[in-house]
Amino acid sequence: MSVATQGHAHATLTEAEKASIREQLARLLENPFFSHSKRFPTFLRFVTEQTLAGHQDDIKERTLGIEIFGRDADYDTASDPIVRVTAAEIRKRVAQYYQDPAHVNEMRIALPSGSYIPKFHWPKGADDPVVKLMDLEAEEALAITDAQLVAGAALSRRHSHFVLAITCVCVAILSAGSVFLWQSMHRSALDFFWGPILKTNEPVLLCTADQLQYSSLSLRDAAEPTRQVVLTDNLTAVVMDDVYAIVKVASILQSSGKQYTIKSEGATDLDDLRKGPTVFIGAFDNAWTLRLTNSLRFHFANNADMTRHEIVDSTNPRQTGWVVDRSLQMATHDYRDYAILARFTDTNTGKPTVIVAGISRGGTIVAGEFLTDPSDLALLQRAAQAAGDKKNMEIVLSTQIIDEKPGSPKIEAAYFW
Repeated sequence: MSVATQGHAHATLTEAEKASIREQLARLLENPFFSHSKRFPTFLRFVTEQTLAGHQDDIKERTLGIEIFGRDADYDTASDPIVRVTAAEIRKRVAQYYQDPAHVNEMRIALPSGSYIPKFHWPKGADDPVVKLMDLEAEEALAITDAQLVAGAALSRRHSHFVLAITCVCVAILSAGSVFLWQSMHRSALDFFWGPILKTNEPVLLCTADQLQYSSLSLRDAAEPTRQVVLTDNLTAVVMDDVYAIVKVASILQSSGKQYTIKSEGATDLDDLRKGPTVFIGAFDNAWTLRLTNSLRFHFANNADMTRHEIVDSTNPRQTGWVVDRSLQMATHDYRDYAILARFTDTNTGKPTVIVAGISRGGTIVAGEFLTDPSDLALLQRAAQAAGDKKNMEIVLSTQIIDEKPGSPKIEAAYFW
């Protein structure tokens, strides 16, 4: 591996070198450790491109919070550790990726502990046609000096084999330990929120909104697919954004071997809710969600003509910021959406209840993402611990909608009881 002269903080990269880094980044982000998340690829891609553009000095916690997670310019990084938590999770996933023998000879993209600036290098012994180590100080720390080489040559063959054996054992133990730590932290965050649901003996009911959207149905001719026939119909359908949240929640249940059923809110009655835990998805198109949240601290509200939808804090009615204006929403497709997440024991049924509901569809999408993302749940877990490990919780989320696509979630408020 070629090394630049000492004293330069970073080596200058050619366009070919940058292309190699981007190719490796694409391989990394296509892996399931990253492809199943929206936040982690966005974070790693942003810091990589900033580094390749020579803007390392701009890669700071506050900047990342603003640019990636939509935080305000004056947000408190001490009380909102979203950047630090995300970076820590990325480091674990990167380590998992490179522990796979299939990736052992690939270029390394690393996010060193205590830094948000990625480092790039080839593994020792691999071909290095173009890429230099970008952080020279890191390379110097890993390099073996001539004096060390001379001292190493003086060791007896038997001693060398002994040292090598001990080193291999230590590496194996540390690798196994890091995998176990990653898995335990990953599992812990999910267990924190979903444990009360997963530990019951009853199957889980997913209660979702239904919409009578179609007065007609267009079908294609099997013999001639280009020919379409329009039939009069009254089809009950589930909106795709709710389906996204359903799939997210169902993946948690299925991975834990938990049985579940899906029913529309119109077909769900109180007897269904008494049979086991229920997850309610959707807000203004799900009557059960509105009934259950009405007595909670944070609940949904609207004006008479349904042009203004909001989340209200019953302890602070003057808080009027969690609003979606329907006219702005339809005219621009650029607005801020809000959602309620909750987990509590329903006093009417005595069963665990989960709410996953946005004012609009984007809010429901990010609510589903939040409740199935270990790093998001880790934030919620720490907040719950700080509040005294209360069993019931309710959270207000926000997300920026741009061209009808939601961004990352932001916790606006939380209440534990």
